[in-house]
Order: sequence, then C-alpha cells, then structure tokens
Amino acid sequence: MANWRKLAAAALLADGRIDDAETRIVRKELFADRKIDKEELEFLNELRNKAKKVTSSFTKLFLDGVKNHMLADGVIDDAEARWLRKSIFADGKVDADEVKLLKDLKRAAKRVSKEFDKLYNQCVK
Repeated sequence: MANWRKLAAAALLADGRIDDAETRIVRKELFADRKIDKEELEFLNELRNKAKKVTSSFTKLFLDGVKNHMLADGVIDDAEARWLRKSIFADGKVDADEVKLLKDLKRAAKRVSKEFDKLYNQCVK
C-alpha cells in the first residue's frame, strides 16, 4: 500500500516550494471535515520543515491547522506544548507568525499546561 503522506509530500515538494495553488488543494482536502487530526497536523509540519519556500497562504494554512487541532478540546496539554516547542524551534528561531500563534492559542484555550506557559513566556516577551 502506498504511503499517501510520502507521495503527497514528494509531489508538493518536487520543486522545493509550496505555492498558492498547491496550498488551496491541501487546505480543501485537509479541512474537508472541518478538523485537523494529529496525522494531518504532522503532515503540514513536515511540509513546512522540508520546503525551501512557502507562500504566506501556506503559512496561514499551517497556523490555522495548528489552532484547529490544539483547540479542539479547549485544552493545551504538556504533549501538545512539547509538539509546539519542537515545531517552533525547528528552524532555530521564533518568528512573528509563531508569536502570534502562541498569543492566539493562549487567548482561545480554556486551559493551558505549565509546559505551554513556559514556552509562551520564553517566546513572547
């Protein structure tokens, strides 16, 4: 059986970048059920980390996916906070979009873990 993630990632990243047309396709498919599950979130993160260049529309898709998944139950637990830390620091820096993401998550969550608070305080100064 083919690995759909591997196949899709190879096709999307064939030229090293993810453009607006590709982003629209990915958004349509991943948000078809209006929710992003763990596997879909990992797929978006993999694309983000492997692409040489992404458009702002892909960055928005990624951030929307993170918020959708992390806020599904209203609680950001330690495991989710560790995932966020790994994703945010994958390139060794915290950019403005990631700071905004953390602020949005903190504002929208019913409850966050100590691990999330630690990450938030480290990144949002």
